Amino acid sequence: MPAGLHPRTHLSKESIFSRMSRLAQQFGAVNLGQGFPSNPPPAFLLEAARRAIGVVDQYTPPIGLPRLREALAEDLQVAPENVVVTAGATEALHALAEALYGPGDEVVMFEPYFDVYIPQARLAGATPVLVPMRLEDRWQVDLSALEAAITPRTKAILLNSPYNPTGSIFSHEDLERIVALARQHDLWIVSDEVYDELYFEEAPTPLRQLAPERTFTVGSAGKRLEATGYRVGWIVTPPALAPLVAGMRQWSSFCSAAPLQAAVAEALPVARREGFYSALRSSYRSRRDLLARGLEGMGIQVFLPQGTYFLTAKFPGIEAETLVREARVAIIPGAAFYADHPAPEGLFRLAFCKKPDEIELALERLERYISVKR
Repeated sequence: MPAGLHPRTHLSKESIFSRMSRLAQQFGAVNLGQGFPSNPPPAFLLEAARRAIGVVDQYTPPIGLPRLREALAEDLQVAPENVVVTAGATEALHALAEALYGPGDEVVMFEPYFDVYIPQARLAGATPVLVPMRLEDRWQVDLSALEAAITPRTKAILLNSPYNPTGSIFSHEDLERIVALARQHDLWIVSDEVYDELYFEEAPTPLRQLAPERTFTVGSAGKRLEATGYRVGWIVTPPALAPLVAGMRQWSSFCSAAPLQAAVAEALPVARREGFYSALRSSYRSRRDLLARGLEGMGIQVFLPQGTYFLTAKFPGIEAETLVREARVAIIPGAAFYADHPAPEGLFRLAFCKKPDEIELALERLERYISVKR
């Protein structure tokens, strides 16, 4: 009989997001679990993709299609030589994990955390160190706990703003203190900013503006342009490091889909010029408020997000898999975002990147289910 697979494969079991989406399909549930939009991508992106197929079809350099790097540089106000294109933000984070830390290193991150952060750190041989956020009437970062978590083995701080799953945004003052800690201890900062255009109040501060010499910024065309399946992401690196980070991609995807890189390159300036992001924020704000009002009307405690298209709420006494089977609504349990500390009781994450009629149907089903349980 062949030898068994390496133990690291146990880090690659089915995620809760894939499981809940599979169950949602099986039971005909409204899927407010996995964060993919119901709306199609904008027409200007689809048209650009159609034009690129049959024209831009071969390998691009691992660092990315030159015209996309230039379009990103202009949009993000950075130098094109500091931009690396990746096969989605997940690969961007994986490439950074491989490039920045390894055995014996520690990576400090916040809890609740996005699901790829811990496996990617462990696959690189590093140890994730989780700092819990505080939750009272809203989510707050505990900077004293962050400082206490840093040791001589700490290599990087990894954070996400706007924050998935909480929907919170780090204040400018909090970011300045995080930068001060990074400089004091000579740490890299990995700033996952895939929701940079999805905010409802003040725009979030890009961390690279505060610490360009040590910040790696991760972004996503899928989140910006409602096309999560295109798998076009990027990294903005400190000066002179992009070729080294891009070199890590030679051993994974090598490059993301060439015609889709070309399509995103064409679409980015159109999105900015035509006010697409502003319209998207307005639409999501409306859907956020629709979901929040409906839940609060059922007596459910809601923590209104400042950004992303996720909302957290407390549903005491409810199990996610029971809910998808009996109420036919899929949501993600808060425990999926915790590893070292217990999740707040009854916490769930709901995605509102769905059409209003889907949100209304989910609310109707939830109200019926909760009224029976009561």
